[in-house]
Amino acid sequence: MQLKLFEDSPLMLPEDLLEYYPSFLGREESDQLLQQLLSAVPWQQSKVIMYEKEVLTPRLSAWFGSEPIRSGDQRAVLPWPPELLALKAKVEAHTGISFDGVLLNYYRDNNDSVAWHSDKDTVPGLKTEIASVSLGEERNFDFRSKDNHRRRYTIKLEHGSLLLMKGDLQKYWEHRIAKSAKPMKARINLTFRKVGGTAALPYQGEAVPR
Repeated sequence: MQLKLFEDSPLMLPEDLLEYYPSFLGREESDQLLQQLLSAVPWQQSKVIMYEKEVLTPRLSAWFGSEPIRSGDQRAVLPWPPELLALKAKVEAHTGISFDGVLLNYYRDNNDSVAWHSDKDTVPGLKTEIASVSLGEERNFDFRSKDNHRRRYTIKLEHGSLLLMKGDLQKYWEHRIAKSAKPMKARINLTFRKVGGTAALPYQGEAVPR
């Protein structure tokens, strides 16, 4: 079931930009996948340049696909394990959209975050689709208009939920996961993307442990 977004807000972000499905995955499936990914993914902490200084990103990440997520990215390009191929197939069947890579972000606790940004690493063009699956701790996902930062909205991303970002969202809006003063447990976010690569390559090693 798709929920109507921002029901308590007098300003509505158009449904042609976002679709939210809070129970995309069942509880048992979500719990199992969260534990598999926490234990088996070779998580990396990336470095970025901020104010002319190199700093570590406040989260861990991993990229699965057939080519780098963007030119010059230092993350290893990891082959698809069976569990992520199965989830990719489920996301594609639900959305009717094909994806060729998935970025995993691991927010270890309430101190991990991602700053305001819009995603630019998909196939060039005005419109793009990114399917975001959330596992673990519920976190606020904030949006704001690039032209007017007072136009701001929040979605609580639930365990096992799917958020489809589409249309001109990346062109006109920014999003973030903010730090929190409230103690929080682990959360993993999986964003399925189109980066112009070839079809997903099957994983040649062992399956992710159960």
